Amino acid sequence: MPFTVLVLCTGNSARSILGEGLFNHFGARRVRAYSAGSKPAGQVNPVALETLANHGIAVADARSKSWDEFAAPGAPPIDFIFTVCGNAAAETCPVWPGHPTTAHWGIPDPAHIEPLAARRAAFEAAYQALERRVRAFLALPLETLDRAAIAAAARRIHEGD
Repeated sequence: MPFTVLVLCTGNSARSILGEGLFNHFGARRVRAYSAGSKPAGQVNPVALETLANHGIAVADARSKSWDEFAAPGAPPIDFIFTVCGNAAAETCPVWPGHPTTAHWGIPDPAHIEPLAARRAAFEAAYQALERRVRAFLALPLETLDRAAIAAAARRIHEGD
């Protein structure tokens, strides 16, 4: 059974979408990732999808959704939660069933940078930072580490980036 990952950000339209795509792409068959937001924007930023596509990562089912979906009865059990923006890290999160391991991997928001060329560059920088972190996390022996060791390793991955 694969580990489940939930990547959180406030709007669930940019950074968390990148994280979801990266975890599903590089963690195929080992993890199943989802993303959500505390105040979902309602649509995925097209530059996020463009950036993922430029790297050969397909996310046809990407959508901006509330984190309430993952705290509700019947939601998939979550093993790991990563917050990728400052706002979501500071917000009061729902009580997640099973008390998943959490870590904060803050990434600067690329969504509102102008002009478009600069926004694309900011999305690429966010992608590169998240890719390094996701690959480092997936390189861990998750199956044999305890929760405290995984949480500590996730924090070191963020601090070392």
